[in-house]
Amino acid sequence: MVLLSVVIVDYRTPEDLRRCLTALHDCRPMPEVIVVDNAASAAGRSPSADLVRAEFPRVVLLTPGRNLWFCGGNNLGVAVAHGKYALLLNPDTIPPPGALAALVAFMEAHPDYAGCTLRLCYPKSDGSAGDVQRTCSQIPTFSYLLWTQTALRFVRPAHVRQLDQAHYYGDWTRDNERDVAALPGSCCLMRRDDLRLNEALWLYFPEDDLARRFAGRKFRFLTSHTIIHREKSATRTALATRVYFRDLLVYTRLHHGRTAAALMWLCSRPLAWGLALRWRLKTASVTRHSASAAETSA
Repeated sequence: MVLLSVVIVDYRTPEDLRRCLTALHDCRPMPEVIVVDNAASAAGRSPSADLVRAEFPRVVLLTPGRNLWFCGGNNLGVAVAHGKYALLLNPDTIPPPGALAALVAFMEAHPDYAGCTLRLCYPKSDGSAGDVQRTCSQIPTFSYLLWTQTALRFVRPAHVRQLDQAHYYGDWTRDNERDVAALPGSCCLMRRDDLRLNEALWLYFPEDDLARRFAGRKFRFLTSHTIIHREKSATRTALATRVYFRDLLVYTRLHHGRTAAALMWLCSRPLAWGLALRWRLKTASVTRHSASAAETSA
């Protein structure tokens, strides 16, 4: 019986994926590793897919031929997994040897817990672990989302900071283990039979939706190992920004109703439009710079 399956959803980050898969190769016991390539063509080709085939033949490669996003891609990977436990892991992570064994050992010893995660850190310039990331949170309330994720955040910034501190356990430095309400989607271990993300959401808020479905069960943050996480390797784009506000509205409608979603739409538009304009200006600036450089070289 396979004890652990690791599911990695990749979207055009082959170098990150190479580092992640190399690190997983050193983990013991060696897990079943499944890569879902959301950027592969209908023929199953992409730089990431070609990398897996050439350098990691033991990895199970799934190429759906279209972008299933984070939730759909992970669900596809979990559906073909064989492990008792499934770990959702981002391709821009580097787990140290022993990290996966620690996650599984905790779950085996604590059957009352629904899932667990490990501490994540930003990388330093030399590749070692740097600042600790503020992962794990409370389940977001509608008030929290309305004040922190819309233009209202500029109206009462002190209030927003208070909400943010409470939401992310502001008095906790992540140096000690504790129970948390929601795990990060970048490193989330659960029993395979329990782990299914809501595909109404594409990229954002799946961990919050999952936490709501398992409210009353316990999730654990562990500190025995630290995983390096570059974070946002594939989401620093205008498209990801649009998807964020799309998922914000979907999540609000799912858990707070249509009236709340309408209010969220109204209050989030100035921020969404402002960010869209910034991306457009940035793209135009890059285009002008490239054209100028081409003229100079000519």
